[in-house]
Amino acid sequence: MKIKTIYKCKNCGRQESKWLGRCPSCNEWDTMEEITVEVPNKRTSSQSVNSKKVAATKLLNVEGSNSDRIITNISEFNRVMGGGIVKDSVTIITSQPGGGKSTLVLEIANDVASQGFKVLYASGEESESQIKNRADRILNSISENLWIISDTNMDNVLESVKEIDPDLIIIDSIQTFTLEAFPESRAGSPTQTMECASTLVRIAKNEERPRAVIIIGQMTKEDELAGLRALEHLVDAVLYIESESSDELRSLLATKNRFGSTGEMGFFTMTERGMISIDNPSEYFMTNRSKNELVPGSAITVLREGTRPIIAEVESLVTKTFTPFPSRISEAIKREQLSTLISILEQRGKISLYDKDVVVKSTGGLRFKEQAVNLAVIMSIVSSVFDKGIPNDTAFISDVGLTGELKKVPSLEMRIRELDRRGFKKVYVARDAVSSNLKVENIEVIALKTLQEVIKHVFPA
Repeated sequence: MKIKTIYKCKNCGRQESKWLGRCPSCNEWDTMEEITVEVPNKRTSSQSVNSKKVAATKLLNVEGSNSDRIITNISEFNRVMGGGIVKDSVTIITSQPGGGKSTLVLEIANDVASQGFKVLYASGEESESQIKNRADRILNSISENLWIISDTNMDNVLESVKEIDPDLIIIDSIQTFTLEAFPESRAGSPTQTMECASTLVRIAKNEERPRAVIIIGQMTKEDELAGLRALEHLVDAVLYIESESSDELRSLLATKNRFGSTGEMGFFTMTERGMISIDNPSEYFMTNRSKNELVPGSAITVLREGTRPIIAEVESLVTKTFTPFPSRISEAIKREQLSTLISILEQRGKISLYDKDVVVKSTGGLRFKEQAVNLAVIMSIVSSVFDKGIPNDTAFISDVGLTGELKKVPSLEMRIRELDRRGFKKVYVARDAVSSNLKVENIEVIALKTLQEVIKHVFPA
């Protein structure tokens, strides 16, 4: 303990770190008096370091460690995590308000508890009855191995950890908890947030009793994890739930993962029964049509989300405009990107759209973040202009330059193999983009140089 001087109002008891002539609370003058108080020494708090001497070791002589994982029955979550929850890891999940982070974490908690593991769910935002009401709504049954505590005092949570000895600890959310060792800092302050997180990391990394920890973090209005950047460096994995408030689709993205691939993405739908894993995204993001059912304005492409290819459908509608300035509307790509592609189509594809409204969207509400979809977007517009459908077993995977030339895209062979596996018959790509060693069984790879060549090949005069 150490002695610290503060100033306390004789009238209302407000405390300040410096003397003030007028109390901010009761507005009385000359009521602040100097007093001394004892505060904990930070060196003896949760920030204290282990003074035990540790000798350096040759890396060659260090034994590798294959951390065990807790594999849930939520396949998309397992994929993003790299195969499941590592038993001595700390993971942060964040999203916008209403994004579904608490719902997803509660489903994970009950799933892990149902496998025989002990789980402690600590909430500083919701009461126990609120958590129970959500559980009754989204869970088929509640496991006996799931404990909850509603408290903002991290010290009380740590006591519960000692009593229950859980395998998985869930904190919802880290910005609401405080440690008694830091009375000067409020909940959500950098000090409290980092100290609470550091304490949880030490609990998780305990060699004698490793535990998995999942932390829910709040998001700022700039769509970033609230708090210091050091919080992201401290943990093992950072997951973001991306969503639009009006959409059912939720994307779980790993921006950091020490035990798996960074950039891996999982897909969910938000329903009244909670977050439902989309186990086969390609089927979800495509319209199920018969082989001979040709619909104008539809084109197929292949995205790469993390380590896997996903077949997706682009839809376009081109109509005559009745305003001086035609509309360019898109839910799947940025409006600036759509305007660029339309300009390329007009100049290099020789198709006039100056008097046409163009609307582009994706099946399932998926947002396209890759340039590999550009050829498919253009061909869906061409299909709508000509009012002719493109065969359902045909796909387009290429970027399109301002010159109208087709460009190479990353992981092209992996995308083609996925189309081949799904029974597609044709795929249009850039010339010299595919190796001669590519072996496929069903699909014909058509490599062309320019956009105009693709248009003539798909829609011969």
